[in-house]
Amino acid sequence: MALYVQKFGGTSVGTIERIQAVAKKIKSYRDEGHDVVAVVSAMSGETNRLLSLSSEISSDPSPRELDVLVSTGEQVTIALVSMALQELGCEAKSYTGDQIKILTDSAHTKARIKDIDVNNIQEDLKKGRIVVVAGFQGVDAQGNTTTLGRGGSDTSAVAVAAALKADECQIYTDVDGVYTTDPRVVEKAKKLDQITFEEMLEMASLGSKVLQIRSVEFAGKYHVPLRVLSSFVEGDGTLITFEGDQKMEQPVISGIAFNRDEAKLTLVGVPDIPGAASRILGPVSAANIEVDMIVQNVAEDKTTDFTFTVHRNDYKRVIQVLESVAEDLGAQTVTGDNSIAKVSIVGVGMRSHAGVASKMFDCLAAENINILMISTSEIKISVVIEEKYLELAVRALHTAFDLDAADIAAE
Repeated sequence: MALYVQKFGGTSVGTIERIQAVAKKIKSYRDEGHDVVAVVSAMSGETNRLLSLSSEISSDPSPRELDVLVSTGEQVTIALVSMALQELGCEAKSYTGDQIKILTDSAHTKARIKDIDVNNIQEDLKKGRIVVVAGFQGVDAQGNTTTLGRGGSDTSAVAVAAALKADECQIYTDVDGVYTTDPRVVEKAKKLDQITFEEMLEMASLGSKVLQIRSVEFAGKYHVPLRVLSSFVEGDGTLITFEGDQKMEQPVISGIAFNRDEAKLTLVGVPDIPGAASRILGPVSAANIEVDMIVQNVAEDKTTDFTFTVHRNDYKRVIQVLESVAEDLGAQTVTGDNSIAKVSIVGVGMRSHAGVASKMFDCLAAENINILMISTSEIKISVVIEEKYLELAVRALHTAFDLDAADIAAE
């Protein structure tokens, strides 16, 4: 008998019919003798509906009251899922984040979990009950309701699994696993049987939206086996595990991630003096704008062109910040481009294989795709290119690194 923590997202519990289907899936595990804790999100669209109501009342609502409001979505779902399980003859009991309790800090709308009291859950499991927990929410030391930010139900599930020392945390979603790349871009994209935590973290941070990055970090930190499954079709999904747990030698490249939401800024003719980078990025950081890739080129006249990328939504604000910085530093001008994209190849196999970068660059050159920026890590190579070439680049790289093959997943 195993202990499974199963998380069901908004689309999985989006209708009464879907809730009943989820209850049947949970019951099937219980019928096999396993203990199950279900962590559920609000019904699809409910959080947006609640936020819309708040906007009709206030243009700048209190974060504390926002948390009180949006946390009600999960409270509805846990009750309905528990009722559906009871209708199937199962003993089930629901808990809000406060009732467990999931203790967080006091950063409303983006709280972080500090501790979980699992005594109530363990007592219920001993009595043969299925426990249904509200994802996305917790309570701070002062008793205030808090929420973990968008996608926080994934983090809730992993945290509960870690606290219970569960055999596996299963994330049920609307896809049946992790693919080598987005199947909507590459028809030959294949589902991976396994992927390492390191690779999944890179994929999540680079634009893959299968899992929320905080949940992957949490699972890796506390050694929680994580599996991505579909609520709508049967299958084994994708197991996210540690490199040493792989059953076979890893392929050189496990996947290709990409992000269209990129913009590139360049401060031209910056004096090449100590502290220049800090004086550029300090005001950008102060404006709460996250910087991604950075490239600096020093010319013979002892000036430098300082280039970096940000999220496209921040493009106009960054230009305003940089215009002030340019004047302060005595730089020549500010240029920008908000029609770029980032493409990344990811794989722990890079550690033991030479020539991966040159193969990537040769592939893009063969398609006449110019590389604007390059960034590397031990298991990742990212390039910035013109957005119009994005899908061509992804398809070409997918073929070049043999990801089109039928047998790429570990057996």
